[in-house]
Amino acid sequence: MSTNSIDSLLHETRRFPPTAEFSANAIAQAGLYEAAKADRVGFWAEQARQLLHWHKPFTETLDWSGAPVARWFADGEINVAYNCLDRHVLAGNGDRVAIHWEGEPGDSRSISYAELTAEVKRAANAMAALGVGKGDRVAVYLPVIPEAVVAMLAIARLGAVHSVVFGGYSSESLRSRIDDASAKLVITADGGWRKGKVFPLKAAVDGALANGTSSVEHVLVVRRGENEVEWTAGRDLWWHDELEKAGAEHEAQGFEAENPLFILYTSGTTGKPKGILHTSGGYLTQVAFTHKNVFDLHPETDVYWCTADVGWITGHSYVVYGPLANGATQLMYEGTPDTPHPGRWWELIEKYKVSILYTAPTAIRSFMKLGRAIPDRFDLTSLRLLGSVGEPINPEAWIWYRDAIGGGSTPIVDTWWQTETGAIMISALPGLTTLKPGSAQVPIPGVKIDILGEDGTRVDPPQGGLLVVSEPWPSMLRGIWGDPERFRETYWSRFSKADDWRYFAGDGAHVDADGDIVLLGRVDDVMNVSGHRLSTQEIESALVSHPIVAEAAVVGAADETTGQAVVAFVILRSDQEAAQTVDEASTMLRAHVTGQIGAIARPRQVFVVAELPKTRSGKIMRRLLQDVAEGRELGDTTTLTDATVMQIITDKLK
Repeated sequence: MSTNSIDSLLHETRRFPPTAEFSANAIAQAGLYEAAKADRVGFWAEQARQLLHWHKPFTETLDWSGAPVARWFADGEINVAYNCLDRHVLAGNGDRVAIHWEGEPGDSRSISYAELTAEVKRAANAMAALGVGKGDRVAVYLPVIPEAVVAMLAIARLGAVHSVVFGGYSSESLRSRIDDASAKLVITADGGWRKGKVFPLKAAVDGALANGTSSVEHVLVVRRGENEVEWTAGRDLWWHDELEKAGAEHEAQGFEAENPLFILYTSGTTGKPKGILHTSGGYLTQVAFTHKNVFDLHPETDVYWCTADVGWITGHSYVVYGPLANGATQLMYEGTPDTPHPGRWWELIEKYKVSILYTAPTAIRSFMKLGRAIPDRFDLTSLRLLGSVGEPINPEAWIWYRDAIGGGSTPIVDTWWQTETGAIMISALPGLTTLKPGSAQVPIPGVKIDILGEDGTRVDPPQGGLLVVSEPWPSMLRGIWGDPERFRETYWSRFSKADDWRYFAGDGAHVDADGDIVLLGRVDDVMNVSGHRLSTQEIESALVSHPIVAEAAVVGAADETTGQAVVAFVILRSDQEAAQTVDEASTMLRAHVTGQIGAIARPRQVFVVAELPKTRSGKIMRRLLQDVAEGRELGDTTTLTDATVMQIITDKLK
């Protein structure tokens, strides 16, 4: 982010206090901050008892003796699925709609809590019959359909561990995740709808399991796209057949609060994705608390919509676990925002009278480019709260979101958190906070955030630095699956000392004169593309795996729509230089990355160059390549072995 951009954020003068009416009816009250400040650990214990049902009540709140691995509510027992389902039915809310689901082609279902509970029970019995039990890992590779939620909750009900893989990832990416988690079962679909077409999913699973050495014993296939699929007898089973055979009753048993709930893979600064491990009691406590208070949820009247795919952490925490733990009614939509027309989202908000919308700045900027005329055609007056997630939102997009979508008065909560944090960590509370465009603003009650300089000392407003979490929080990751050393090195090594453990988030931040936090994005080699984290090294590894490539460097370049876009610089092997035109090589390599990782990682541009800028120690100066990709004047080139390399690259690209 440029200095001018930072300055404009820090000097943002527009303020939007909550209305008296909103504050009077708000879920979050001012006493939350005082209670958390007085006794932070006791505050979380109170939330856990108030918000959740415990099969066995806990007596110990936090055990930090094994730092940096925390144990929250460890002697308690809980069933995550029971908290999301059965208890609402037993409380007399079985007829309440849990999910309004809309398919991209226009098919739809509305599923009550009683119906969802019944389906999850059958799915749990079906999986148990296939040998899935406590601690077993199950890979889920599905589109945004109700069966994705059913599968996740059924796995949780059994005390097993789900690893959901975004449906846009390739078979290679899927294989690496299946193998790393040693998954016993894969749940997928024949296909899913996207942009008016059925995209195949089962074929990617077949590709991932093609080497025959996998830990996978069965593949459950949901019928969605009605497309042709290959079938391996004995391994592959239709979801509907197995559920039809399964018993209707299933009693949820309590599991230890630290029983693993899910592994979710995220990009890191080294090529191999990291399997982020989350457990049960602490995670569910914080997602339920934040969902209720940040979104001011009134479950009897609100219709909530988080637009995230279940394959990302936002889908886990704020499509599945948070909303259902709180008994919310929510909308799920299978398709893209512009299919079958660019007003599709607004049409759905009007149809279902959505009152809370949680989406990404990428989507907001895309709608801005199309103009206000499209949302103006729809009745959006049901909206009373808007949310933003995935990356910092610039003030102009924030104001447009409020005015064009929120009718000029709807509060916006700009939330900061990560796959690793599990739940929202920094956000306004809409009935309490005077809102400021472009700023995530304040840590939620019970979360301790600091901004540190490179030397580890705290910086004061309006200085900038690196964001750290200074105290353990309930929904924190418990490790990287199978790699405790990488867990310590990645997140805890930079600022921790002796018994003072500090989690480094990898993000830069400023604190403005009001003490509000302004997030500035990643400071490592992880790009944020449409709110999704991608490793530069992972994409570079994919490029170099192609036989025509000798060397590659990838940077994230500013992009008006996606926040950052992938831009690659490659050196071709000497025997390929004459054989490939620049355009042919670029097209081929963009397709190759798509096949290796998925369309989300496809470079916007691939530039073929003769050399890459390197320091005398051999390090590629990606900062200079980013200058070129973003059309800026080159920064300092004095540390390069050959300073003319950058001039040659710049001249060539011009």
